[in-house]
Amino acid sequence: MSKISYYTADGLKKLRDELNYLKDVRRPKASQDIADARDKGDLSENAEYDAAKEAQGMLEMEISKLEEILSSARLIDESQLDTSKALVHSTVTIKNQTNGATMKYKLVAQSEADLKTGKISVDSPIGKGLLGKQVGDVAEIQVPSGIMKFDIINITRD
Repeated sequence: MSKISYYTADGLKKLRDELNYLKDVRRPKASQDIADARDKGDLSENAEYDAAKEAQGMLEMEISKLEEILSSARLIDESQLDTSKALVHSTVTIKNQTNGATMKYKLVAQSEADLKTGKISVDSPIGKGLLGKQVGDVAEIQVPSGIMKFDIINITRD
């Protein structure tokens, strides 16, 4: 049973576009590569054929994985969400109690996570620790080096 994940319209569109690219562009190319390798002679000694078949198998696994993700994906209506709590697609500003560093993260589904752009997964330790918190709360998050404490400074939806 797959776990339901919530996506923005953009995130869901990106997943669907990637799946369509794999099916419409990469799959026909993989089939053509196999046909080209098959035309080169004896299949029992044809390394190019074996490589093309293996690449096709990897592609089919990738397609299957994306189809599974999309089957459990749900579009989230951000206008209906409670803005007083940190939820999926909230942007949370936190302050580290130890060193005073302030950070801003958007809580997203696992496949949308990108730390460079400030998007962290709700499945990550920090993401899990922030879910359900309100402004003024202290999030105590278990990390490999111990427990980190963060003050929740602000929660927005953008």
